[in-house]
Amino acid sequence: MKKFAFLLACLLVPPAWGTDDIAYVLKTGKGASVRIITKQASCPEIRFDGQSKAMQLRAKQENGFPDSVCEAEIPVGTKTIVFGNTRLPAPVSRPRRIVVLGDTGCRMKGTIFQDCSDPRKWPFQKIAAAAASFKPDLVIHVGDYLYRESPCQGAGCMGSPYGYGFDSWQADFFSPARALLASTPWVFVRGNHEACFRAGKGWFRYLFAGDYRACTDYTDPYSVPLSDDTQLIVFDSAAGASNGHYPAEFETVEKLARNFPHNFFLSHHPILGFSEWHEKLYPGNRALQSAMKHFPEETDAAFHGHVHLYEALDFKSDYPVTFVNGNSGTEPDEALPQKLPEGAEPFPDAIVKRFYSTADFGFMTLEKRADGWLVTERDIEGKAVFSCVLKGRQCL
Repeated sequence: MKKFAFLLACLLVPPAWGTDDIAYVLKTGKGASVRIITKQASCPEIRFDGQSKAMQLRAKQENGFPDSVCEAEIPVGTKTIVFGNTRLPAPVSRPRRIVVLGDTGCRMKGTIFQDCSDPRKWPFQKIAAAAASFKPDLVIHVGDYLYRESPCQGAGCMGSPYGYGFDSWQADFFSPARALLASTPWVFVRGNHEACFRAGKGWFRYLFAGDYRACTDYTDPYSVPLSDDTQLIVFDSAAGASNGHYPAEFETVEKLARNFPHNFFLSHHPILGFSEWHEKLYPGNRALQSAMKHFPEETDAAFHGHVHLYEALDFKSDYPVTFVNGNSGTEPDEALPQKLPEGAEPFPDAIVKRFYSTADFGFMTLEKRADGWLVTERDIEGKAVFSCVLKGRQCL
């Protein structure tokens, strides 16, 4: 009888929420939500400004994902969010300090097996810590979170999980980004590594801004306001070279852009950037270029990843300033030349006026000023290596 009473008491003890759970806030096309990744099968309550609310089950435990994902929409104007004993960051309606990251995972595929144990060779956790010390109001990740796709064949990644289940997501993203996730709301952009034949299932479980669904390689663009006159437009380019749905998506971009005089376009694949392979220069994604035809005139700047470098370009002709920030942890690509060849154009008539690039690891920050946005590329310690003031379609 005593043994039965003891077992019953154990069953009635509530779960120890918050100890090993992963909690984060993300901006969506409808506002903002909080998500919890937990080992429990049920969902906890969360407190908004002291008022308790039951979280809803987003994704249940299943093969490869021994976790439940819970979520709750954040009421507009919320000042405090508390989960267990943890205080989470409430969204800021007018973010003035923004961090941009991209291509953060430790590459394990093909012939490249990054040393995931050496912070000099895979510095994402160090970069995330430096980004957190900047105390941003918002973090933007421009895609490609999971790179541990094959069994390790290098000394620096022995014992690492691989594949597309929770253990790989945990090792490549949630664990190194934990402090930054807990301190700042995020906007997540989908990369080609989150396509359905790769890490797409985890993308829709954890990071997709909409409702959980079966994986599809196309989702609709949506917008996130930064102020009364500026918004982000988030574009899904996971399909990469395929352009079947892109024309319709760009029509949506056009409609969204008309709602604000200033827009920042976010996609994983660069449209007006460059890459290099064996000393040959390649322009931006052709499928996106052919579908886009032109950027909406209200678009001031475009932010991308995919190429594992940092690039900043503005143009003599009327095109938005382009930033590529794919250098936040994944093995760097071949460096671009310090000076572009004469006549180099990522798109017909997109004549480059100003250009800067580095193959070093880092991240980017944006700070709102009276005369525009101060854009700064920073190294893994957070020290500035390049800066310009973004005003309209120029970064002076």
